[in-house]
Amino acid sequence: MIDLYTKVVHYQSMGLDMVMITAVGKDGEGPVEVGKKLLVIETGEFFGTVGGGALEYYAIEKAKQLLKSRTHLTEKYLLDKGKVTPEAKTLPMVCGGTVTLFYEFLGVKNYVYIFGGGHVGQALVKVLKPLNFHLTVIDERKDIVDAFEGGDVVVHQHFAPYIEEKGIKDHSFVVVCTPSHAYDYHVINKIIELKLKPKYIGMLCSVEKLKDYLKETYKRFGNDIDLSYFYSPIGLDLGGGAPEDIAISIAAEILTLHFNKSGQRHMRETIDDNHRYWENK
Repeated sequence: MIDLYTKVVHYQSMGLDMVMITAVGKDGEGPVEVGKKLLVIETGEFFGTVGGGALEYYAIEKAKQLLKSRTHLTEKYLLDKGKVTPEAKTLPMVCGGTVTLFYEFLGVKNYVYIFGGGHVGQALVKVLKPLNFHLTVIDERKDIVDAFEGGDVVVHQHFAPYIEEKGIKDHSFVVVCTPSHAYDYHVINKIIELKLKPKYIGMLCSVEKLKDYLKETYKRFGNDIDLSYFYSPIGLDLGGGAPEDIAISIAAEILTLHFNKSGQRHMRETIDDNHRYWENK
């Protein structure tokens, strides 16, 4: 017998998202009893069962959608291909009964990659850690990596090569605060070059350094490049210049975007109209 909860712990330790599907209701004939479970991993693996057939196939496909949206769902199914009802989704089966499945997303709020484990990176981890984000910190300086505390994964590696070898998850958050603006540019350009799809890239830099970066980026990738997901200067306009102040500003910006909130003033909106790169078409 497969212990699904042991599987959950195992895959959580690997930083993988899952959906646990549970049969929570049944009326009439059907292939599954209440309480049966099916665990779907983001890798495509699955364990357990909710009855097989069209019901299980549909449940797995629905779980894949929920892995992307990172949400829960309760849905009722009519197992009779010849009938239609507004209360349930009809599946191509002949059992005749109904089954209700609860889809529970099991995963962190989202994944944050922090390139640079210096003062701002360390302060940011302390802010984000209690908020259920999975935190990966990358730094090429061994002394920084050895002393770093709080990251779920702390990697001693050069910045851009990490992206080439490991990549980043789609729709994740990327914070770039390396010890050199040249390294910052390498990280962002590698993400663009590989056509990766983060939800957010924030870069810690001054307005003047940003202008230099934009000039080189347009030269390399063309003037039509989409930088709508790029936030630099990074953070919300909260004030303060200490690492802890900056970390709170960055965390607030990440939460704003995670929850799709509007009305907050982002630091990138403080730059002049000639460099509003996110409005570039």
